[in-house]
Amino acid sequence: MRSSRRGEVDPFIVMDVMEAARAEEAAGRSVIHMEVGQPGTPAPRRAREALAEAMNAGPLGYTVALGLPALRARIAKLYGEWYNVDLDPNRVVVTAGSSAAFILTFTALFDRGDRVAIGDPGYPSYRNILRALDLEPVGIPAGPESRYQPRPEDLTPDLAGALVASPANPTGTMLGTTELAALIERAADLGLGFISDEIYHGIQYGSRAVTALEISDDVYVINSFSKYFSMTGWRIGWMVVPESHVRRVERLVQNMFICAPHASQVAALAALDASEELDANLTVYAENRRLLLEGLPKAGFTKIAPPDGAFYIYADVSDMTEDSRELCTRILQEAGVAVTPGLDFDPARGAQTLRFSYARSTADMAEALRRLEAWAGASPAHAGLLKSR
Repeated sequence: MRSSRRGEVDPFIVMDVMEAARAEEAAGRSVIHMEVGQPGTPAPRRAREALAEAMNAGPLGYTVALGLPALRARIAKLYGEWYNVDLDPNRVVVTAGSSAAFILTFTALFDRGDRVAIGDPGYPSYRNILRALDLEPVGIPAGPESRYQPRPEDLTPDLAGALVASPANPTGTMLGTTELAALIERAADLGLGFISDEIYHGIQYGSRAVTALEISDDVYVINSFSKYFSMTGWRIGWMVVPESHVRRVERLVQNMFICAPHASQVAALAALDASEELDANLTVYAENRRLLLEGLPKAGFTKIAPPDGAFYIYADVSDMTEDSRELCTRILQEAGVAVTPGLDFDPARGAQTLRFSYARSTADMAEALRRLEAWAGASPAHAGLLKSR
């Protein structure tokens, strides 16, 4: 059977790690999951109850392509509550998770062969979706000096677009108003399409996250119910687009997806009014973050950037390995802790980095640290590194 070159994308390595962890568990081993960015909590109780009521009331068929009007209106209201932004609900598009939003965004903004800037390290699916759409991802190497975020001077006239994420995956770093505004202004001066990935908004420690909509209406903003709202498997998200692009995106949704899942839209609408339960989850993430910032150095992971938001810690392990994937395999098999190699996020430099997710329970994080510290002491090469510090 013939195949398409567009289908030749890299694997999402974290999913391979998940499968390896599942195999270990199937063999009877205990594994602490720090590989996947998935909350350990269920969807809010209010959301689950709303869906049960809706299922008993009648069939859940197609909705209009842009999403339930009540959900779009409530999402628009959220921008007033979180950012003091007066958002027209007509600009809100409900999507089948943020993944669908990225497909719609890239299709609406760019033509075949266009070059789109993304930060490295960054979420791997940006790169792979762009390639699958015959677009060219242009990685911008970012480091500690810019808190792993792109800078305005990184955007050049040969690009068609730029995507930034704040809080970012895998580093958890955020852009302040001044930094984000400078990037948006630079993109506008160059005529680039600008995309702001804001799916970790609501999960921050200290300063609140800034939405691109506080700065400009001429941007695409992508968000999701997966992270702060704890609804990963429900596959529900949204995007906000310029008024002139609403009909363009609507036509794409009609043909590509018809609509986001009706059941998930019902649950999402209720989740937007479950802030008390969701903020309790944030308290857990904050404690997990504290534990890891204190405990990871004891296990030898000393080169880390304290995250401003999200639920990840990105660690430089260049003094331990030249192969982060092999190191992750060792940690899983020898310590019973699943973590993600940096190769997922940075093809050029990720062989010397790891990502730790602290989205699970605090008890899990404490046990993971205990195992990692014991592993560090038991591993001869690693123990030597620790003694040399």
